[in-house]
Amino acid sequence: MKREVDMVILSDVHLGTYTCHAKELQNYLKSIKPKTLILNGDFIDMWQFKKRHFPKEHMQIIQRILKMSVKGTKVYYITGNHDDHLRRYSDFSAGNIHLRDQLLLQLNGKKYWIFHGDVFDLMLQYSPILTRIGGKGYDYLLYLNRAYNKLRQRFGRRSKSLAQSLKKQVKGAVRFVDRFENLAAKFAADKGCDYVICGHIHKPNMRLIEHEQGKVTYLNSGDWVENLTALEYNWGKWTLFTYDEVDFEYLSPRLQVKDAEHDEDDQEFPMGEQFIEQILQKRAPGSL
Repeated sequence: MKREVDMVILSDVHLGTYTCHAKELQNYLKSIKPKTLILNGDFIDMWQFKKRHFPKEHMQIIQRILKMSVKGTKVYYITGNHDDHLRRYSDFSAGNIHLRDQLLLQLNGKKYWIFHGDVFDLMLQYSPILTRIGGKGYDYLLYLNRAYNKLRQRFGRRSKSLAQSLKKQVKGAVRFVDRFENLAAKFAADKGCDYVICGHIHKPNMRLIEHEQGKVTYLNSGDWVENLTALEYNWGKWTLFTYDEVDFEYLSPRLQVKDAEHDEDDQEFPMGEQFIEQILQKRAPGSL
C-alpha cells in the first residue's frame, strides 16, 4: 500500500554518478503516491554524466517518475548547477512535467519560494574545507563512504556518513551552511515569502529564521548521495523524511504476493531511454 502525500520535494539525486543511491531512492518512490513531486535541482548530474556509467537502477528512477506523471502526479523539474544546461529550456511544459528555474507557490495562505540555491555561490566565499572536499574530492569521499558502510553492515552496524562527520568538526563548513541558510531566508523575506525551500548544500534542515523584514521558515530537502532525505508536505505540515534501510527490508520473493499495481510498476517504460538520449545531447562540453 502506497502512502498518499500531497507534496514531495527531492534534490541533489545526482543520477549518472557512482555516489547516487538509486536503489534506495527507488524503494522510497515505490512507497509513495504524491500529488506533486518537485525535483529541486541536480537530479541528473550533467557535469559528470558518462555513457559508460548509467546503470539500470538509474534509468528506472527516470522511468518511475515518468510513469508517476502519466498517472496524475504533477512533476516540477527545477534546474540546479549540475543540470544548468537545461536552463535554456526553462518554462517548458509537457503534460504533467514542468521545467522551471524557480517556483512560487501558495499553500494554505502561505507564500513559498522554491529554488535550488546555487545562485548564492556567487555571493558567498567557500570555506577552505568545502573547497577541498568539493568536486571530485567530495565524490571520492562519498565513494569511499559506501565501501566503509558495506563493511559496517557486515558487522551489524548502522551506516555512517564520513562527510557529515568531517563537516561537523570544521568550523568553516558550519559557518558556510549557516550563512547560506540566512541569506536564503533574507532574500525570501525581501520577496514577501513565508517559506524558502532549497537544496544544493546537501544539508537537510528545517528552521525558523528571523530578519528585519519578518520571519521566514527555511527548508532544505538534503540529497540522495549522502543523507538520503526528502521533504514531505501532508495535512498542512512539513516533515523531513530520512531513509532507513530497515523500513524497506522485504520478505523473500516466495512469500510475497504481488498485486496488480506492483506488477504494473515493474514494467519497462521506454520513454525513459528517450529522455536520457536528449540529456546526452545537452551535456556539459567534454563531460564524456
